Amino acid sequence: MIRQRLLIVIALLLLTGCSFGPKYKRPPIAVPDAYRGLAPDAGPQGALSLGDEKWWEVFHDSRLQELIREALINNYDVRIAATRVLQAQAQLGITRADQFPTITGGAAAVDLQNPQTKLIPSFVTSANQVNLSLFWELDFWGKYRKATEAARANLLATDWGRKAVISTLVSNVATAYFQLLELDLEMEISRQTLASRKESLSLVEIRSNGGTSSMLEVRQSQQLVYAAASEIPDLERRIEQQENFINILLGKNPAPVPRGKPLLEAQGLPVVPAGLPSSLLERRPDLQSAEQQLVAANAQIGVAKAAYFPQITLTATGGFQSSALTSLFTGPAGLWSFGGQLVQPIFTGGRIKSGVRLAEAQDQQAVFFYQQSIQEAFREVSDSLVGYRKLQEFRQQQELLTAAAQDTIRLADIRYQGGVTSYLEVLDSDTRYFNAAIGLAQAELNERLALVQLYNALGGGWQQ
Repeated sequence: MIRQRLLIVIALLLLTGCSFGPKYKRPPIAVPDAYRGLAPDAGPQGALSLGDEKWWEVFHDSRLQELIREALINNYDVRIAATRVLQAQAQLGITRADQFPTITGGAAAVDLQNPQTKLIPSFVTSANQVNLSLFWELDFWGKYRKATEAARANLLATDWGRKAVISTLVSNVATAYFQLLELDLEMEISRQTLASRKESLSLVEIRSNGGTSSMLEVRQSQQLVYAAASEIPDLERRIEQQENFINILLGKNPAPVPRGKPLLEAQGLPVVPAGLPSSLLERRPDLQSAEQQLVAANAQIGVAKAAYFPQITLTATGGFQSSALTSLFTGPAGLWSFGGQLVQPIFTGGRIKSGVRLAEAQDQQAVFFYQQSIQEAFREVSDSLVGYRKLQEFRQQQELLTAAAQDTIRLADIRYQGGVTSYLEVLDSDTRYFNAAIGLAQAELNERLALVQLYNALGGGWQQ
């Protein structure tokens, strides 16, 4: 009868249990109506965004897709991030277990022989026992529920952190691959320029042998040949080092990297819809991770406040004890005990109050970090939008400059062959064209890197 009443009391305590600490509510955030940096003719912004696209829908190069897939499997940063998720899952299980009773079982058998003395004869005794013990701290004030809530939020934050690592990896592989293609293009330009300058040097030497050109023009032509030849070893070094870097991203040892289409033959860059600024909060992994860290900090306030209230624990033990194994489970061998305990903090020297203040300060820090992360995200998107648009305009002008420089070489060579101008004009035109061609290659690269940066800023790359 007494046990039944105790069970009813326990059930009522569990049903009416309460928890302390504020409920989580997303802090106020100033979200702009539209991203700064959009093209004037972009039109109204819909819900679609480049960040919603899968990475293989953005990067169409089949070789690049293969590299990204391999990196997602073997990259060590991704694998480390996955183990962090496993750790957070285990920590959640440990924390959640505190809400439930702990039950242990035991068995003991002791034989004791007492030696004979003048007053007591020798005798042998035995003690055998099996039992089950229960210990349960009732979560009446919600301390363990709040701790579990914090652990669950930390798990989600860790998982979003893993997605952020994936997004960064996709961006890094694409960036490194485009940089490698640009170095290949510079190598092609340098080799073509070297071959052209060697041909020009041969013509100048022929003219010098015929007395129509001076040795100065020969030396000037040789300088151009040597300058172009010196670019090739440096480019070979940079290409091999870039390949090594890509292989590290892939979790491999240094090795050659297969290429797809050359940089100038790659598919045209897509039109970039930015989407609604409010959707960025739900798409970017780093913002989601920061918010879950805020949820965890908010729950820790409840854990700290629960320390003000008494701890209610229940203990119970049941089993059998006998001096003989044959009668262990029979007769009056049964034993049991049941009890409860309440411990109320009275004086802690301000420890509990300071713990609450610490939790509240950490929560406020998490709020500021979350708001700061959102502002930084909007800045990154705006910077990427204006960068992508302006780099497109720069590349278009660089194309016109390169075409004009190429035609200038043709005209300068005609004027030189006709004796109208000196060879210095040919040298200057050749140098200007080489610089313009290299500048165009770099402009093509920068435009693609701006797309990669914008895709990452909009929260794309982690979707699988």
